[in-house]
Amino acid sequence: MNGELRDQMRRGLASPICLTWEITYGCNLSCVHCLSSSGKRRPDELTTAESKTLIDRFREMSIFYVNIGGGEPMIRRDFFEIIEYATTNRVGVKFSTNGSRIDKDGARRLAAMDYLDVQISIDGHDRESNDAIRGDGAFEMAIRALSNLKEAGFDTPKISVVATRDSVEHLDGLDAIAKEYGAQLRITRLRPSGRGVDSYSYLNPTSNQQHRLYQWLSGRSDVLTGDSFFHLSPLGEPLDGLNMCGAGRVVCLIDPVGDVYACPFTIDDNFKAGNIRDRDFEEIWQGSPLFQSFRETEGPTSCTNCSAFAACNGGCMATKYFTGLSLDDPDPDCAKGLGANSKDLQSNTALITISRRPQRLELSHQR
Repeated sequence: MNGELRDQMRRGLASPICLTWEITYGCNLSCVHCLSSSGKRRPDELTTAESKTLIDRFREMSIFYVNIGGGEPMIRRDFFEIIEYATTNRVGVKFSTNGSRIDKDGARRLAAMDYLDVQISIDGHDRESNDAIRGDGAFEMAIRALSNLKEAGFDTPKISVVATRDSVEHLDGLDAIAKEYGAQLRITRLRPSGRGVDSYSYLNPTSNQQHRLYQWLSGRSDVLTGDSFFHLSPLGEPLDGLNMCGAGRVVCLIDPVGDVYACPFTIDDNFKAGNIRDRDFEEIWQGSPLFQSFRETEGPTSCTNCSAFAACNGGCMATKYFTGLSLDDPDPDCAKGLGANSKDLQSNTALITISRRPQRLELSHQR
């Protein structure tokens, strides 16, 4: 990405280009790294009517697609009604699921829809490694869903894998599963949010594994990353993607009750910009003081003089916050090793402490 376009995105766009909408926190699994600590539904979830009104707003704002997740989104009884309303109004949907609800009939219904992408979550190349993270039976459910989608003729579903100490050792095996079912592999970074706070210290790849992951991704143009690994870009050619923290600039999250957060990994009151039941979503996106504060900063002051700053722009804000760092610190997994100077995270195994102090949101204004 050229510098001019990156500067424009840093200042924020009229509409988010990566909008995540968690339509429920209800889930039939209890994954140890779940970013939203999903399990139980909120009784005050947005209604079907409110959901459709929100989709209308997406269309009016020219938001071309929305990432729908949870929890397990297919648990909602109105799931198909919501996504069909979106797609028929030309708001594309990418939804993440554990696959447990994709039976043969559901797969055929999904395959018949336009503007739809399905992402099945798998976190291990076999039953043992996957179910250790996602729960007993999860691997079998995901594979059955992929099989049903393939039989129904669904075009190129995605397999979403979180990079953990185990999964990065078996990326070729995971890619083989994707090819077997006509799917595409998508690798994302582990963040210490939700239940991931407790599992981060033993699941996060080591520094050596981070380097090997970069090399593997660099040679695989067919693997999606969702701009997860820009903190590794200083190791060589930047990986495809935004290569900067887009929170509140081009990215945000809407939770099941309408709260708007800076990104999917910052579900915390310090990163909440408002609620769509109180204010129009466009007004929150364009006028939130919190989001404006992100758009008025150049990046972490500890990183701006680094020779690799243009490649990563200081790394992931959420990872810093939930590991107890200041937002002005380098990313704890900085490819140049600078994160270790901010806090003892040697070998990524240190005990994580969380601070909720508002001052951790303060960034130096440099414009």
